[in-house]
Amino acid sequence: MRRNLRWSVLGAALAVSLLSGCAASPTASPSLPPSPSQSPSASSASATPTPTPSATLAPTPSATPSPDPVDALTLEQRVGQLFMVGTSATAASPATLAAVGDRHAGGIFLSGRSRAGVSATADVVSRFTALDHPAGAPLWVATDQEGGEVQVLQGPGFDAMPYGIRQADLSDDQLRASAERWGRQLAEAGVTLDLAPVADIVTSKATRFDNPPIGGYGRQYGYDAPTVAAKAGAFAEGMRDAGILPTFKHFPGLGHVAANTDTAADVVDTTVAPDGPDVDVYRPLTDAGPSAVMVSSAIYDRIDGSGPAVFSSTVLKLLRDEVGFDGVVFSDDLSAAVAVSAWSPAERAVDAISAGVDVVLVSAKPSVFPAMYDAVLAKAKSDPRFAAQVDEAAARVLAAKADMP
Repeated sequence: MRRNLRWSVLGAALAVSLLSGCAASPTASPSLPPSPSQSPSASSASATPTPTPSATLAPTPSATPSPDPVDALTLEQRVGQLFMVGTSATAASPATLAAVGDRHAGGIFLSGRSRAGVSATADVVSRFTALDHPAGAPLWVATDQEGGEVQVLQGPGFDAMPYGIRQADLSDDQLRASAERWGRQLAEAGVTLDLAPVADIVTSKATRFDNPPIGGYGRQYGYDAPTVAAKAGAFAEGMRDAGILPTFKHFPGLGHVAANTDTAADVVDTTVAPDGPDVDVYRPLTDAGPSAVMVSSAIYDRIDGSGPAVFSSTVLKLLRDEVGFDGVVFSDDLSAAVAVSAWSPAERAVDAISAGVDVVLVSAKPSVFPAMYDAVLAKAKSDPRFAAQVDEAAARVLAAKADMP
């Protein structure tokens, strides 16, 4: 089992089962009771011996298997675990409070920009963590804390983080130490998961501005797989050191596209291949420790040109079977991204989970969450195969949450 899913549901059940077996009392060897003494009556010619009762072996109690954590959740709660819903980083959005309180959303995403600092952010987060949550399913609190122009949380207590391409100027040890410091600041604010670092490989330094979503913002760590693996890996290790789960994005790579999926439809990549460096870089990154992976909403002609990657079982199978990732898979934002606007919110959620996504990110427009949740719940009630996918996804989410410090 890979490190990024060390406390899998199956592993937890087996561990408890073994402990229960050790605790069971061993069956003792039966001992025969002594024959009763004969009465010393003088008138008795002989004493009739009392028959010795045969020993009865008590059955060895069988170990009680540990209950599956997913079984402790209702279907409604399981479906809720498959969503992360956005709220303003500066205030608790009513729609998101309702998403958590009424429809059991398993995570929130702090969106926009805040300069209010650590203490004020912690106050916002506490509005959500104070709500009721299923046992064993604490609320995930996430944000985009990459650096440069993509740093949601700023102000007192938060360092100004450099652009990814400038972070890459640091040695691996220096970057890890810096990321640990940034991660501890997140933890103080109540954040548990960072949707970072970027693992996209931009085509070249000379053409970086032709790549609007990554190179245009200086989000990349470099222009080749070894550099990206080293620097994104160091950032991720620092986050883990601080107790924050890192998320590598945007599988299978956004470093070669000519448009941004947030603002454009039909963003097509013709470079990324199943056996190329953009995919291969995820092997060392996810092998190194617990992490999540975000799947992009671009279309990849050389993998599956039929539609956005986030709706493609072929892309998800590549991540699971070829890369070998067994942790939690997030979608990119499915609430307002233009790349998925041709699908209704309900279709986006159902199609993403059907393809193999574990958590649907509803970061920019929380108002569409009820339609998404209701569609997934209805599909799970009517389709046993889809219901099994919901259970598997919820199990991965619960295992990842249990693996957090």
